[in-house]
Amino acid sequence: MTMESFFITYQDKFIISTIVLVSLLIIRYVLNFTITKLGRRSGINEARTRLIRRYVNVTLVFIAILFETNYIFGAEFKDLALIFSSVFAVLGVGLFAIWSILSNVTSGIIMFFNFPYKVGDKIEIHDKDFPIRAIIEDIRAFQVHLRLDNGNLVTYPNNLMIQKAITLIKKDAIDDGIDTI
Repeated sequence: MTMESFFITYQDKFIISTIVLVSLLIIRYVLNFTITKLGRRSGINEARTRLIRRYVNVTLVFIAILFETNYIFGAEFKDLALIFSSVFAVLGVGLFAIWSILSNVTSGIIMFFNFPYKVGDKIEIHDKDFPIRAIIEDIRAFQVHLRLDNGNLVTYPNNLMIQKAITLIKKDAIDDGIDTI
């Protein structure tokens, strides 16, 4: 089979693949634009916005691979199911040991879209074992950096930020000139 006959034989599949990839690139652009706009409007840190965009991009790549292999190139669903179940079985065993990390990443995503506190806010976390009164310095993928009144830095896991009761003491405490050290 020559190269020319190969392209003629699979021309329709190449055209459909190109349409799918261009469509996914457009969807990626729209989603990234929307996430960036939402992040700016909500005053969310640029690093957190980039992290959420990265999660969306990886998800779109997996969707593209699944769509291309299954619908365009005709891979049988049972073959894909076998591959994905094997991969997820290995990942499941490996990730079971680090479930708290996944919990913190998921909490970080939830906090990006629905978290009433921002960097610079002074908050109080109502924890019976370790109550905290601090200023939010940074919100990261796994934890929140809190600056205590005595100057100590506390890293607080994202999943606990969602689980614990929190009181907003002062909005944008850093901007108001409150000393954090």
